[in-house]
Amino acid sequence: MSKSPATREFARRERPISPHLTVYRPPITMTMSIIHRITGGALYFGTLLVALWLMAAASSQATFDWANWAFGTWLGRIILFGYTWALMHHMLGGVRHLIWDTGAGLEKHTASKIAWATLAGSILLTLLIWIAGTMARGA
Repeated sequence: MSKSPATREFARRERPISPHLTVYRPPITMTMSIIHRITGGALYFGTLLVALWLMAAASSQATFDWANWAFGTWLGRIILFGYTWALMHHMLGGVRHLIWDTGAGLEKHTASKIAWATLAGSILLTLLIWIAGTMARGA
């Protein structure tokens, strides 16, 4: 059985190739969605650190002093700073999704503005928390 000319031409056409990740620029809403998922996972790790600190506080003075020392090192502070940012970013991402659940802000331009505001707000809140914490400690 012979194929029709239209079928033969369709069979010869090559399928379009999806752009490679180095060519494709993901929209900010997609990037913030991915980061929201990553920060959600990171919060599990950070919450374990908070639980360890609370267990150290409940056990002995020496254990609590060691935990405070560990969190006070440069590495400990970087981890705590990252945990703070992850917490703020995830919280603001949740607010962003709550706004979308109401049906507001779903237009492409508005959704992009809200995504950028999520990123800027998480950085600003993290810095404000750490400045307030540093001032409260007097260090």
